[in-house]
Amino acid sequence: MLDVTVIEDAAAAAVSLDPMRARLLAELASGPASATMLAGRVGLPRQKVNYHLKALERHGLVELAGERRKGNVTERLMRATAASYVISPLALADVQPDPGRFRDQLSARWLLALAARLVRDVGALITGAAKARKGLATYALDAEVRFRSAAERAAFVEELTHGLAALVAKYHDDHAESGRDHRIVVALHPTVKIDPAVDTAGPGVEPGGAVPAVPPEGAATTAG
Repeated sequence: MLDVTVIEDAAAAAVSLDPMRARLLAELASGPASATMLAGRVGLPRQKVNYHLKALERHGLVELAGERRKGNVTERLMRATAASYVISPLALADVQPDPGRFRDQLSARWLLALAARLVRDVGALITGAAKARKGLATYALDAEVRFRSAAERAAFVEELTHGLAALVAKYHDDHAESGRDHRIVVALHPTVKIDPAVDTAGPGVEPGGAVPAVPPEGAATTAG
C-alpha cells in the first residue's frame, strides 16, 4: 500500500468523493476486509457495499488482497491501494488553475494556483516514475516561524528572496546539455489553526496580515 497517491482521472475523483465510498476507502486503508465485514461497520447491506467496492476497484482505488472460504462462499478481501489520496487538478483539466495567467506574489490565490500546479506536476512525476520503475529526485522543507512584527516578516521575506535568487544564479546553467530543469516553489503564509472539537480550520488571518514586501514563490520544494 502506498502512503499517498494522486487521482488524476475525473471519473475516479468523482467515485472517491462519494461520502459512502470515501468511508469505505478509510475502512480499507486500516486493513483488508470483505463486503460482509464492511457492511456491519458502515450500516449497509452487503450487496450495496459490493456495488460500491466494484466501483472503487474499477478505478484502481481498492484492490484484491486475498480470498477466504466462509461456508460455501468465497469472500473477497479488499484493501485500499493507498493510505490517503489527493485529487490532482488534472481531474478538472479544463478549469485547473494556471499560474501563468497572472503573477502577483502578494496574492493568496496565485499561491493557491502554484500549489495546485505542484500537486499536478509531482503527481504526474510519481505516476511516470512508478510506470518506469525508477526513483524520483525531490526535496521538501517544512518549517514554522513566529515573527515579532509584520516588519520583521517583511525583512525575512526580502532576505529569503535575495538569498534564493543568489542560489539560482550560482547553480543555474543554460548551457548544460545533459542537465535537467527543476522547479523551485517557496511559500509563506499564516499557520492555519485547526479546532480539534469541530475539525475545521480557522481563517488564519491577523491584523496587518499582508506581507508588505515581495515574497518568493511557494513551499520549499523541488521536483526533478
